[in-house]
Amino acid sequence: MSGRPLRFVVVGPGFRAGAFLRAAAALPQLSCVGVVVRRPRDLGLPTFGSLAECLQQTRPELVLTAVPWSVTPQLVPEAVRHGVPVLAETPPAPDVEAMRALWDEVGGSGLVQVAEQYLLLPSHAARLAVVRSGAIGTPTQVQISSTQYYHAVSLVRGLLGAGRVPLTVRADRFEAPLVHPLGRQGWTGDPEPRPTANVVATLDLGDGRSGVYDFVDGQTRNPLRHRRTLVRGTSGELAEDEVVRVTATDTVTTSRLERRQTGHDLDLHGYDTDTITFDGEVVYRNPFFGHRWDDDEIATAALLLRTRDWLRGEGPEPYPLADGCYDHHVGLAIDAAASSGERVRVEGEPWVDGGTGLLDSAEAGVVESGPAPLVPDEMEELP
Repeated sequence: MSGRPLRFVVVGPGFRAGAFLRAAAALPQLSCVGVVVRRPRDLGLPTFGSLAECLQQTRPELVLTAVPWSVTPQLVPEAVRHGVPVLAETPPAPDVEAMRALWDEVGGSGLVQVAEQYLLLPSHAARLAVVRSGAIGTPTQVQISSTQYYHAVSLVRGLLGAGRVPLTVRADRFEAPLVHPLGRQGWTGDPEPRPTANVVATLDLGDGRSGVYDFVDGQTRNPLRHRRTLVRGTSGELAEDEVVRVTATDTVTTSRLERRQTGHDLDLHGYDTDTITFDGEVVYRNPFFGHRWDDDEIATAALLLRTRDWLRGEGPEPYPLADGCYDHHVGLAIDAAASSGERVRVEGEPWVDGGTGLLDSAEAGVVESGPAPLVPDEMEELP
């Protein structure tokens, strides 16, 4: 691996940008050389009022966008026109029409990746390793109830080992009262239940493969709703951290994924994730042990290092634009199906396997009527 650090710039100093800046401050493999902001502020780094000015003065290897999905399609082509690779925040554009326009501009450049990090979270990375080991046979169904839209689609596809295949979505939206004791700003102090939407969808990926999407608004942060991951295979099943499987003739066993967390009792190494094991074998080892990072920070740093390896020709693409467009397209289809009550087909786009190019919205299976998809609460305006 090349020893020089990855020189990158960040557009936007919000919540997601903070995770990237913390990783750069801690790891010698990374170097943030500038931040693009609307209003001057002291970030301990050079700041610029425009991307063009930043690129001219810093000459980075990578532009990292951490702005709302309505702004991303403006920034990505600008960076590509300057010949600079981009790691774009999820999703890469607001809707199918905007993704088509973005694809027309930069889809063939080979310079755009998407900052999808959920499969790099330690728990999901360990589950993925167990599934890929063949412990439960061939995966046939993945059920995700933890995160919304494109993040969930990424997990379904990754755990199934599915590509960007044409698929059919069915979905329903329900509403029920729920207390929301915790939000991004901390404890709400509100004990009253309020009407809360729950979308349940099925994804038919063909060849006997399926996904189940189950998300309650605010579930990512609401401690009153469990987060669940289920992977069903031909000879077993993984449910969260428990695996049931056939291990020999007339023998079914149950095993667990065990996380070793330091810092408990008289363990003086400090609180940190060390390893996750399965039947005594390490299936995940924290590459940033000693930094005391939470799982999302670990995944964010891992994504940046994978992007660095890709740029240096030392690793595969971390998450190509086609994957980001596909996952968001399926997320939009989930919302459209829940709003219309009709089946929605995802196909015919350049980011779908066998895609033939541009279709109108009806042919693409995107229902234009009904409420707009909910904007995930991690989206922030560019200050």
